[in-house]
Amino acid sequence: MAFHLKPKEEKFFALLDQHAMLSYQAADLLRQAMNDQIPKEEALEQIDSLADEADELVLETMKRLQKTFITPMDREDIQQLIDELDAVIDNISEIMDKMCMYQIGQATDGAKQMTVITAKAMKEICKSIGYMKDLKKNYLKVEARSHKVLKLEQDCDDLYHKEMAKLFSECKDPIEIIKWKEVLQSVEDITDECEDLVTTFRKVVLKYA
Repeated sequence: MAFHLKPKEEKFFALLDQHAMLSYQAADLLRQAMNDQIPKEEALEQIDSLADEADELVLETMKRLQKTFITPMDREDIQQLIDELDAVIDNISEIMDKMCMYQIGQATDGAKQMTVITAKAMKEICKSIGYMKDLKKNYLKVEARSHKVLKLEQDCDDLYHKEMAKLFSECKDPIEIIKWKEVLQSVEDITDECEDLVTTFRKVVLKYA
């Protein structure tokens, strides 16, 4: 089925684009903080600000869904996309809060690489969202980006298991084990949430491409 837009409908895609970019920016700040490129407290402040902006976009999306008679895709698909994007940025904010609150020390190379992967995955999500305006033309691009996200998710999952094994075998401080176990699990969760977005992308493509 052809996917035609009316001018008044384009705002939904702008809202999704904006939210995806905020989520990517938050993921990149997490990467910078984990790699000691920016102070953790500064990263937390910036991420919280991004999360507040994202919350406003969610509210705006809900309002528009309530008052718009014809939407560019099913209402539940728009709602699901914005909710899943919001889950990502909320998780990133929680991770950064834990890193500051727990006063975690130097990250391992593996933990640093996990945040590099999550930022890359969110960048691919951003690009996929940008293709949503014309799925008939861009569905192959969405699928290609989806495969990249799934590969990144697997890479992060593999790293997570290696880091957890290393943590339990090498760390002698039980408090540090608890701290890093929680942080590493939450970082891995971000790529799982990106995988959820890929599932939604594919569902939408099947409907409209």
